[in-house]
Amino acid sequence: MYLKVTIIQSDLVWENIEANLNNFTEKIQLIKENTDLIILPEMFASGFSMNPSKFSSDQEKVIQKMKEFSVLKNAVVTGTVITEKNGQFFNTLIWMTPDGTYKTYNKRHLFSFAGEDKFYSQGKDHLLVSLKGWKIMPLICYDLRFPVWSRNTNNYDLLIYVANWPERRNDVWKTLLKARAIENQSYVIGVNRVGNDGNAIYHSGDSGVYDAKGNKISKTKAHEESIETLLLDKDKLNAFREKFPVGKDADNFRIIH
Repeated sequence: MYLKVTIIQSDLVWENIEANLNNFTEKIQLIKENTDLIILPEMFASGFSMNPSKFSSDQEKVIQKMKEFSVLKNAVVTGTVITEKNGQFFNTLIWMTPDGTYKTYNKRHLFSFAGEDKFYSQGKDHLLVSLKGWKIMPLICYDLRFPVWSRNTNNYDLLIYVANWPERRNDVWKTLLKARAIENQSYVIGVNRVGNDGNAIYHSGDSGVYDAKGNKISKTKAHEESIETLLLDKDKLNAFREKFPVGKDADNFRIIH
């Protein structure tokens, strides 16, 4: 059983919704082969902005554009959007399907080092989705540093992180992506942006797809905009889990919200 996944590593225009939506419209059109899932970076329409009130009114426009992408390619499209609900702002992952319906995940771990916790509210619940017989758990950037939140207790097959992760901590990014794959016996995908943001913080990308043994199977290069489509093999994943069933020895735990 296969899943075809497309990752888009892109520069972002700082706090410019129209420019970013136009940019990703062009990139989506460049995907020539069929795919099941298209993954965009965190806050792909604005950059990692701490001005949520400036952009929350654009949330429907951005979500509508994701629907157009999904319909155009007959594929799920995911990435994060600044949203507002009852006066609270969230860094929200949208899981958009071609029929126009979507599910959401609000970022759990807010990056207090950059003040994200001062402007955004914390999410409380995981999102587990199914696609072509695969169970998938999408998370956001800083969530990567917290293995308990990422732990494979729901028997997912693919763990996704969309990010704006700076180049100066890129070794941590690559190391933890590999670690999450190994410890959870799952495919792991990390999709990060490239280029400078509005605070002159540089991002090298280093997007990658890892198999359950921690091997990087993607070819996306750092520092470059790129579009890469890969085929993931669930039968291969299941065979490895059956041969080396470390999950049965895992500790039980409960997350207290």
